[in-house]
Amino acid sequence: MAETAKVVSQKQDAYTIIGEVVSDKMDKTIVVKVFRAFRHPLFGKVVRRHKKYHVHDKNNTAKIGDWVEIAESRPVSKMKHMALVRVLEKH
Repeated sequence: MAETAKVVSQKQDAYTIIGEVVSDKMDKTIVVKVFRAFRHPLFGKVVRRHKKYHVHDKNNTAKIGDWVEIAESRPVSKMKHMALVRVLEKH
């Protein structure tokens, strides 16, 4: 009898980022503001920018002011393509 070898696919870790919850008014959805800092290419000054992500929070655990870790996931809705990984710091 010939044995067949199982091929297990190696999925890379999902892209994770850390941000602050700015809204938890929706059911199973939070809005997370993520900051990034970079040096301006011409002037050399450090510039801060932010982006808001709609994040799927299936247990409604995160509240406004909490710092959370989020990861990209399959699209859950039109706006949500990130999922809550864990709450890092409670407000």
